[in-house]
Parts: sequence; C-alpha cells; structure tokens
Amino acid sequence: MHIDLVRVLDMEGTSPRQFRNICVFCGSQPGKNGDFVDAANNLGKVLAERKLHLIYGGGSLGLMGCVSTATLVGGSQVLGIIPQALARGNLTGKTVGEVQHVFSMHERIANMLYHADAFIALPGGLGTLEEIFQIASWAHLNLHKKPIGLLNVNNFFDELFLFLDKAVECQFISQATRKIFVSASTANELLDKLKTFVYEPDVVLTQIDWTVGESKKRKLDLTLRL
Repeated sequence: MHIDLVRVLDMEGTSPRQFRNICVFCGSQPGKNGDFVDAANNLGKVLAERKLHLIYGGGSLGLMGCVSTATLVGGSQVLGIIPQALARGNLTGKTVGEVQHVFSMHERIANMLYHADAFIALPGGLGTLEEIFQIASWAHLNLHKKPIGLLNVNNFFDELFLFLDKAVECQFISQATRKIFVSASTANELLDKLKTFVYEPDVVLTQIDWTVGESKKRKLDLTLRL
C-alpha cells in the first residue's frame, strides 16, 4: 500500500478539529474486572452518539469486540482492518461491521493512519502498546499531526505516563514529544480534548521533508514485506 503523505498532511487542519473516523486500539481480552468492558462499551456508545465512525483491528474478542459492537449498535459505521493470517481459522472471532483484509501488521497500521482522524487507546497488552507507540513515533517524526488519546480507565496508563516523564527527565524524548499523548478518564472528556489538540512538532524534526523524492508529491511506501 502506498500512502500519499502530502495528502495526509494537507487533510489535517487547525484546531478545533472536525472528526469523522476514530481509530481505537485496545485489548483482545476483556481484562480483570468489568470496568474495562464497561469503558469499551461506553466509548462505542459515545462515538455513535457523536456520529463518529470506528476503525479498529478487527475480530470480536475482548475489548475490541465490545467497542465495535457498541458503535455499530449505536448506528455508526465500523471498519475492521485485519491481517489475513489472523482472520483465518476464526482466531479473533468474526469482525464487526465492514472488514478489510491486509497482508501484514505493518500494512494494517498504515491503513489505520490513512483513514483515521484521531486515535484512542483503551487498556490492552503488547499489541495495544505497539500501536500506541508506532503512531506516536510517526507523529514525533512529523509523518502526521493526528491527535492520540489514552483512555485512562482505573488509572491503567499511570505507569506509562511515569515512564514518559522519566524519558523526558533523562533527555531521551523532548517535552514536545511528551505532549503528543493526551489522556482523560472518560470518553467524552477525551474526545473533547482531542478536538482542541494543537500539534506542536519538535523544532529539530520539522526539518524533515517526507515529500522529497522524484516528485513534489512523492508517495511513501509504509508497507513492510517480511
């Protein structure tokens, strides 16, 4: 898949933002207690109430199944983007809403970046953390300006925020990079914060021009073939 970075950046206007599609990262497990399931169900309900559409990683297990089902039942559209290898054998359950099959994990997140206006992470495991930091890293590198929000259910992400603060203290990331991560404890509060998010790129990294190449609108191939 080829992503036209010029088009992606041109589509990102100034604050306040007008959202249409929200990509949600979350666990394929329900978590230890019902609070995580309740938060996923509520997020889906809120998205539908705000007439926002959902993009997610496909399947129907755990929190992924909760947020996708709640969004669809509420009347909004749902798109599940899932690698063919995961879709085979019913490993992840039937995808809710429309399904888009891709070849690799990298192609999945590239598609998510292209279609989404903002990102929200619910609690989850390694896959959720990978997605959070992949999208945040691309924002850090000035590949996109889309806001990234963490729904901090039961203070789940508190230690992650402490890690980021420690990385700033040790001068491994800048204050500008730390501000990429927006957080709130409720879905409505988080969406309101994302709408007013102002992108503040690292001054040094603004010198990167991802459109340099054979043409003024060079397409960057973000698909990784292993």
